[in-house]
Amino acid sequence: MGSPRTGCRVTLGRRRWLSLAPLLALLAGTGPSARAQVAPPKQAVIETSLGSFLIDLLPDAAPNQVAYFMKQAESGGYDGTTFHRMVKFGMIQGGDPLSKDPSKRAQYGTGGQNLVKAEPRAPQLTRGSVAAVLVPGRPDSAGAQFFVLVADQPTLGGQYTVFARVNDGMEVVQKISEAPVDAAGLATERIEIKKVTIRDTPPPEPEPFSTETVQELSAYRTVLETSEGAITIEFFTDKAPETTRQFLKLARGGVYDGMAFHRVAPGFVIQTGALSTRQAPLTPKQQAIVHNMAPEFNDTKHVKGIVSLARGDDPNSGQTSFFICTGTSTALDGVYTAFGRVIDGMAVVDKIEAAPRTGETPNQRIELKMVRIVKAER
Repeated sequence: MGSPRTGCRVTLGRRRWLSLAPLLALLAGTGPSARAQVAPPKQAVIETSLGSFLIDLLPDAAPNQVAYFMKQAESGGYDGTTFHRMVKFGMIQGGDPLSKDPSKRAQYGTGGQNLVKAEPRAPQLTRGSVAAVLVPGRPDSAGAQFFVLVADQPTLGGQYTVFARVNDGMEVVQKISEAPVDAAGLATERIEIKKVTIRDTPPPEPEPFSTETVQELSAYRTVLETSEGAITIEFFTDKAPETTRQFLKLARGGVYDGMAFHRVAPGFVIQTGALSTRQAPLTPKQQAIVHNMAPEFNDTKHVKGIVSLARGDDPNSGQTSFFICTGTSTALDGVYTAFGRVIDGMAVVDKIEAAPRTGETPNQRIELKMVRIVKAER
């Protein structure tokens, strides 16, 4: 992938943004309580015409660039600019003040430069890195423009200053990267930055479904929204509480969205949840949810309608894939974790089972659109 590019090498002026933190600390006093007062970490919410994504700012790595970015955002300097250059599944570039004006499209990539002094270059530029755009050969040429990586770019290591990282919304960044471009790599449609909002980083949210008791978990149901209709599942929280808890986390995190039923074995099972069937890659937050699950083998018989966790030869290898039994399978009893059963939508299960297939592979994609969580009325 080519490096993010700019077209202008004319110096527009240089400005050094100095941190006021040391001065404020002296004015406030030098005792232990004063030294303990540290500015809270900051985030930026970047709202675009294709959705929003969230970045964590890194002032320790690039104080001047972060200060300039925050000043631009708080003054509305990014409002109405565009992501004007992208490489599909590679990177997106935006923030040029000139991109507010559609008539200046030929100049996109040349504005808002030469405003921030050189800062340390990141040794590695990985997926989710947000870095300052530079004019080639001019280390002090950073400014308003920035680029976001959709994939690791080892060849860019040591060349750019990373001043933020994507915290959430990587799927939006990737979607922007897929926008059509012309022969020069410029976007052929406007993908606007509507607003950039600076905020304090909120405290971590408690992990979903981590504190509920077994009894509280039993109130939840999930609805598999498929291309053939809806299938509702209730859980065996008394027999497989941790599998239930993890399944709910995966569903809440959207891990199952856009998957497919990849296996249909009539009289045996229909199977879905394989990551390989997902239409879009997992976001970093989704990746963090997925892990191997310890088995919770129990005395549930694998009969029609039972929902069980798929795995490999290792009993601890179950992750996201699961199956619904379409017949009695005693060979599965006690060696696969049965964690729920279908309580509504067996006609949909039957329809999926009857789909035309080659071997155990459906001839046409059968979508698992999403897994929706509902709470049963008591």
